[in-house]
Amino acid sequence: MKIGKLPNSLLKKIIIDPVNSNAPQREEVLLRPSVGEDCAALDFGEYNCIISTDPITGAVKDIGRLAVHININDIASSGGEPVGIMLTALLPPSITEKEISEIITDLYTEANKLNVAILGGHTEITDAVTKPVISCTALGKCKRLISTGGSRVGDYVIMTKTAGLEGTAIFAKDKYSLLKDRVGIDIIKSAEKFSESLSVLKEGLIGAEYNAHAMHDVTEGGILGACWELAESSGLGIEVYEDKIPVAPETREICSALGVDPLRLISSGSMLIVCENTDILKALESENIKAAVIGRITDKHRCIIRNDEKIPLTEPDSDELYKV
Repeated sequence: MKIGKLPNSLLKKIIIDPVNSNAPQREEVLLRPSVGEDCAALDFGEYNCIISTDPITGAVKDIGRLAVHININDIASSGGEPVGIMLTALLPPSITEKEISEIITDLYTEANKLNVAILGGHTEITDAVTKPVISCTALGKCKRLISTGGSRVGDYVIMTKTAGLEGTAIFAKDKYSLLKDRVGIDIIKSAEKFSESLSVLKEGLIGAEYNAHAMHDVTEGGILGACWELAESSGLGIEVYEDKIPVAPETREICSALGVDPLRLISSGSMLIVCENTDILKALESENIKAAVIGRITDKHRCIIRNDEKIPLTEPDSDELYKV
């Protein structure tokens, strides 16, 4: 099978549908597994408890920082406040004490910036992996739950920041020797700084304040994959305006040099916010968060509009990151 997340159709067939059809019907469970949903949610009385889990497998450097942000971003995409995080670190026998310390330092440094407590976890040296694999489970709370599947026909699809944000930072740090003679040192150094913009916590809280109908953080499959998942989760269609999708010059140059599509490249740090109107744009701008309207929710058809031509928007395949 291809490296990366299971294709959504296969995920639904062999995992989500069997799990849901055999699950006990507990009244506390508000949000069950579904294609495109970032979190589970439980009714804990005054607050809803939001839970999300994700690993870091596609990067080598900065994995501590990435592990914190991709999980906290899921909590943010549900309109919640992150509270704590647990981690599992599976480490190869070749790793050094210094390297373990660096990973843990990155983890608690990033968590502290977000006022998130590290609650515990598990650390193990194992020959089952050839490079460090970090998996985290994040917990948060909210009073109003926002799901990926809450879109309504006619809603605006708003994207924050730029496409391929996380993938660009990973390429700049992990593929330096491959890129230095193709794009130049200045582009690489600038792209490395993208890893400082991977949190979507601010836009998640703003989305909740402005009564977003749905939110979804952009991870594997890139912005086009996230748009498809957004529509799939809602059981609706979507029109995506390709020329409106912001792509940073550094991303364009690096992706061109490596022969990958920036619109299908992993992009933690970018969020899709679905709203009835575009009033939220001013609020995002006031927080120095760039945002653009890149589409509309429709009743059934899913397409990309490119040069006035409608091209089918297909289910996301293996992320472009794994092609390099």
